[in-house]
Amino acid sequence: MSKFGVMVMGPAGAGKSTFCASLITHLQLNRRSAFYVNLDPAAESFEHPPDLDIKDLISLEDVMEEMSLGPNGGLVYCLEFLLENLDFLTESLDSLTEEYLVIFDMPGQIELYTHVPIIPTLVKFLTQPGALDIRLCAAYLLEGTFVVDRSKFFSGSLTAMSAMMMLEVPHLNILSKMDLVNSQMRKKDIKKFLTPDTTLLEDDPVDIARRKAGENIDDSQSGDPQDKDAMMSGSSFRRLNVAVATLIENFSMVNYLKLDNTDEDSVQAILSYIDDCIQYHEAQEPRELAEEEYEDEE
Repeated sequence: MSKFGVMVMGPAGAGKSTFCASLITHLQLNRRSAFYVNLDPAAESFEHPPDLDIKDLISLEDVMEEMSLGPNGGLVYCLEFLLENLDFLTESLDSLTEEYLVIFDMPGQIELYTHVPIIPTLVKFLTQPGALDIRLCAAYLLEGTFVVDRSKFFSGSLTAMSAMMMLEVPHLNILSKMDLVNSQMRKKDIKKFLTPDTTLLEDDPVDIARRKAGENIDDSQSGDPQDKDAMMSGSSFRRLNVAVATLIENFSMVNYLKLDNTDEDSVQAILSYIDDCIQYHEAQEPRELAEEEYEDEE
């Protein structure tokens, strides 16, 4: 019997735990079952208490103290320890029925999704037929405010594409915190970011303002390496952004959905995409209404 799950990931501060909380609340309001798994050993506070918490197995604080590791090294160690003790997951998840949506709240360390093979190994275990056999969807969150800074946006999009290729599961890219962006940009301007391409760099308001001021942004003269502002606005940095944007456009893999956690319809729209990816509704049996529900309809 297959199970269904979504792995919520993305860089630190992208709003992963907030989205998980909004998703669980929405599922409860719609009489759907959720099983919340926290796999971030550094997480401290939750709106909904996790049904399974990696800190019951290992905590980042203990690892940093006993192993003399920093936060990043400690996170990697915690996830490697989890891979050595996968029974911790199996014992709790094996009994779940197909009515549940298992929500995995992941750490924000970007290396885990780009070049360290820990998360891909975990995904293969969770989706392996004959074992847990979870139909898994990855939801990669990128902070919506990145659209204000084109270089940050394309950098985030590159990591999203890297995660897509590493994990090899159905994948959704989501621009979170759109409630903070809607007041700063017009809807038609936001729409351009949903399918990233190099034209976004041509329309960069920072470059347009510099051209109007008479600056030559294509000047190839190298600046002082110690001058951060000069380096970040120089021609070499611009060429790097163009190269990254061109790579993303050529692969044509990254598209975004918009998420506003304060809007119930927005959360429902994301959930409908998740359900489509994992084919949730196709596996559900028709449900008969309870007697009290019949009375309500009458």
